[in-house]
Amino acid sequence: MAIKFKTLFLLSASLLSAAEPKPIQWQDWSGKLFEQAARENRFVLLDLEAVWCHWCHVMAETTYKDPEVVELIQSHYIAVRVDQDARPDLSSRYEDYGWPATIVLGSNGKEIVMRSGYLEPRNFAALLKAIIADPSPGPSVRPAAKMEFSAQARLSAALRAQLQKDYVAQYDFKHGGWGFRQKFLDWNSAEYAMASFTPGDQNERMARMALTSQLHLIDPVWGGAYQYSTGGDWNEPRFEKIMSVQTEDMRVFAIGYAQWHDPAYLKAATDIHRFLTGFLRSSEGAFYTSQNADVVDGEHSAEYFKLDDAARRKQGIPRVDKHMYARENGWAANALAVLYSATGDRKYLDEATASVNWVLRNRSLPGGGFRHDAKDKAGPYLGDTLAMGRAFLELYQVTGDRTWLHHAEQTAGYLTTNFRGMDAGFLTSKAPIDPSYAPLPERDENIMAARFLNLLASYTGKAVYRDNANHAMRYLVAPQVAGELPTGGVLLANLEASAAPLHITVVGAKDSPAARALFVAANAYPGDHKRVEWWDPREGPLPNADVQYPERPEPAAFICTGNSCSSPISKPEDILPRVERLKSR
Repeated sequence: MAIKFKTLFLLSASLLSAAEPKPIQWQDWSGKLFEQAARENRFVLLDLEAVWCHWCHVMAETTYKDPEVVELIQSHYIAVRVDQDARPDLSSRYEDYGWPATIVLGSNGKEIVMRSGYLEPRNFAALLKAIIADPSPGPSVRPAAKMEFSAQARLSAALRAQLQKDYVAQYDFKHGGWGFRQKFLDWNSAEYAMASFTPGDQNERMARMALTSQLHLIDPVWGGAYQYSTGGDWNEPRFEKIMSVQTEDMRVFAIGYAQWHDPAYLKAATDIHRFLTGFLRSSEGAFYTSQNADVVDGEHSAEYFKLDDAARRKQGIPRVDKHMYARENGWAANALAVLYSATGDRKYLDEATASVNWVLRNRSLPGGGFRHDAKDKAGPYLGDTLAMGRAFLELYQVTGDRTWLHHAEQTAGYLTTNFRGMDAGFLTSKAPIDPSYAPLPERDENIMAARFLNLLASYTGKAVYRDNANHAMRYLVAPQVAGELPTGGVLLANLEASAAPLHITVVGAKDSPAARALFVAANAYPGDHKRVEWWDPREGPLPNADVQYPERPEPAAFICTGNSCSSPISKPEDILPRVERLKSR
């Protein structure tokens, strides 16, 4: 009898196992997918996820394990799963849909459905069936706006006024920050306010309120900044810690500290630094990519992040994505260099230098560009080379070491050769994503490109960089691009393109402690749109010798405006007050 029961149990288990569908066989993204789709009469289903994303984990554990969903995908779809951090080209193409992004394409490579966020099993199964029954593009697929570019490389007065109006209208004067549903620090908008305010005006109030509000999203235990808060206020954080948020928050808080000397802003910047070095810095000096939102994938971690350090570690530490991308390391090095300029603390400069040197050794491409990862499945991507160029130029500014300026110029040449669009702007990737989709410019990358190339033109005096900055600006000032919310980034790029940066030059030997003290003080002037140089006559003329400085027996600093230079300044503490006096004339 026992044998019969055992046989019956094994038979029942076998039948149950046979009834359960096999797990979805996920593929990587490839242009050849569409050949397979045409050959097998299938659709391509792209699950574009982020490895740190809570709702991506939930969808993987529920929706993509639902038997009906699995059966529909296995019979009619080619399932593709991609980490968006690993593929900046796909990320830029579908970034408006957030993560997870669910994209269904036909065998011709054209989108049929594009959905944002978590899709629960029943509704997702209904969607998959509807596509099978009628594969025509749904309402989520909208034709791309026709872009028309002119020779104009600056905002018209009327368009600038409209963007400024939208910039203020998007501000939440009750809770702080730009935007009303999700709360986070919009870096470009905050930096534009800091670059354009006069004491006591609305821009200053907006900037300070936004920075102070963002303090709610700093982890009080480990440091680091949570990605955003939901619910229209700052009290419902989403706990992933991704590199872009860490580095740009740290950079903007450092600029804010240099501007207002608020110790809370310095603490926020150093708390983010504490997280970066404690959790995301490798033994080689390079930085990892992100920390997961969940201790256990798909389970909310709000209670976990209320715990102290010991209690958290007892439950485990959220997974860290240990990819070391050139782009993320460029972001980190740039932010660390800005924090160094605001504080004068050498450790931040040393960490920035270690990061970029690791990238130079491990991610360099011939001609001045950079790979994304150790091996890229596509690319090269604009973001990696652009982020590194920005870091090189910042390092030149805070050290006066012309090696960094040389690297910045090499990256600029690579950008021009490989990513410059035909009509306007810089393309996000060199190679097509698939046979039906060519790379396009992306707004945030072109804001960064315009700012980088514009400042590089000031440092070098070379017209080619100004021309390329204007090429990025022609894309940004197109009404369809400029009018996207938030508008602060385009306003910031236009502001910097329309005026020469503040120019401070220290004259003196680079082994002189007095000259170094002047140089550190000059770099402490707040803001990112500045040209700070150190002329040691033993090195020959400055790269852009547009101003002739006298050689002196003792070090001195000079502040130059469009038509005049200050008298020599010999005391570091006199530099910033002298700048303010000159600006007020």
